[in-house]
Amino acid sequence: MPRFEPKNPDFRAVATATFARQRAMQTLGISIARMEPGEVDLAMPYAPEFCQQNGFVHAGIITAGLDNACGIAAFTLMPEGSDILTVEFKTNLLAPARGERFVFRGVVVKPGRTLTVCDGRAYAVQDGIETLVATMSGTLMALARREG
Repeated sequence: MPRFEPKNPDFRAVATATFARQRAMQTLGISIARMEPGEVDLAMPYAPEFCQQNGFVHAGIITAGLDNACGIAAFTLMPEGSDILTVEFKTNLLAPARGERFVFRGVVVKPGRTLTVCDGRAYAVQDGIETLVATMSGTLMALARREG
């Protein structure tokens, strides 16, 4: 996997602050578990409130975690003063999302000045064993940060 150099030497603090402003992630209990330039792992504990009728974590929740993992991974490579917005993604649901916790891994495939392409993988973790439950391919856009 290629190693990327962040354009902003303060990328960790800026990406962490951006993530912290996302109230949806707080509501879902999703937190940053690991961050490197172009890579991020997010973690979420199981919660029955996020399940669909068969007891699996809802696809919308899994997709939200993947979208955010891809977004923060892309954001770590963007220049100072940037903000980020998802412009496209495709998700494949591969297995029922059941486990005691979930991991969302986002990895930059190709960074660009405006558009960045990322891959994401969602894992259900049960008894320390990770099971791949979904994948995502996403495109994210750098834009100038707006105050307010």
